[in-house]
Amino acid sequence: MSEDTPTPIDDDSVYRELGVPPVVNAAGTKTRIGGSRIRPEALADMRRAADEFVELGDLQARASDLVADVTGAEAGYVTSGAAAGLTLSAAAAIAGRDVSVMDRLPDTSGVADEIVMPRTHRTGYDHALRAAGATIVDVGTNDPHLGTGATSVEPWELDRAITDETAAVGYVQKDYTRPPLAVVADIAHDNGVPVIVDAAAEVPPVENLSAFVDDGADMVVFSGGKGIRGPQTTGIVAGKRRYVESIAVQHLDMHVAADVWAPPEGLVDRANFDGVPRQGIGRSMKVGKEELVGLVSALEAFLDEDRDAVRRSWVDRAERIAARLREAGLAVTTTEPGGSSVAPEAVVSLAAVDTAARELVATLRAEDPRVYVGADGLHEDEIVLNPMCLTDAEADYAVDRVLAALDG
Repeated sequence: MSEDTPTPIDDDSVYRELGVPPVVNAAGTKTRIGGSRIRPEALADMRRAADEFVELGDLQARASDLVADVTGAEAGYVTSGAAAGLTLSAAAAIAGRDVSVMDRLPDTSGVADEIVMPRTHRTGYDHALRAAGATIVDVGTNDPHLGTGATSVEPWELDRAITDETAAVGYVQKDYTRPPLAVVADIAHDNGVPVIVDAAAEVPPVENLSAFVDDGADMVVFSGGKGIRGPQTTGIVAGKRRYVESIAVQHLDMHVAADVWAPPEGLVDRANFDGVPRQGIGRSMKVGKEELVGLVSALEAFLDEDRDAVRRSWVDRAERIAARLREAGLAVTTTEPGGSSVAPEAVVSLAAVDTAARELVATLRAEDPRVYVGADGLHEDEIVLNPMCLTDAEADYAVDRVLAALDG
């Protein structure tokens, strides 16, 4: 198509009204460009929730029941995103039900605060664990990545790394992460410490909501704003009741007199606490009533949707994108769902063209509307087009702009 290909973004876009360029999202559920599209039924319920008031503890308790039902965990909690879920999980592992420790986090003087992690699981997102006061202890090597060994982390290495200073074991869930979660959980539990699993982007498939709990995770964290398509500012922690209880009292508004503190039964047992905790480390991570209702609504809709139909739509869109790019002479492969993405993707190699991937990505992001493609493969001169957050019209537009930028 020509340079004047019509944009799929409406003229009355709220972002255009604000003077901000909107984005055509071919990169997937990336936080920096707004996550995913909230489900219409969730938006409708959020509008209804905005006109009334509710005790947030009561609402969290109801959400906890739903999360427990769908994950098989003892309890659940809604957080302000997956990163907040990691911070609160670390805080729960460190403080437990000790209100004096809660009161001084992230100062962990005198208490166990180490989170043991396989070195190959370390990411920039583990800052969320450290924000609670945790010290991360690396275990293992990067041998397979460097081609100098067969295994990065042996189970015995994790076992030996757990000491009296260990509060938890951290684990990032991907299809390819090792050792297997069930093995890691057994080691952690034999040593009396919990496992915190970062599974932010691992849903769908819906089976993953329960898979990691089944494998022994004590706290598993999911994003609410990716595949579930709830509000971008939500996340879910599913896990053991005692940790969810600790999360709740470190997160909820605790401006309450002791003689009238009546936390919701099933979420918090008042008898487990010496007194009313002060405002905890999670207080700055509040979740509004609208987001809570939106997440619950989106989760219920996610469970009810025709998952095969959704997957087919992603596959069809990815294949159509790939076919058009191949017709233009580009080298394109399509991936199977799994690995780093829950959706199939069109992976485009630019090794044989004059335009480098970095140059193409920069050009597309400078347009109006901006066009975002997956850029994690720039070091291999690749871009990726992900179908999850595209309409058919947007997919066509994204391909048009890629080809126009290469021709230009």
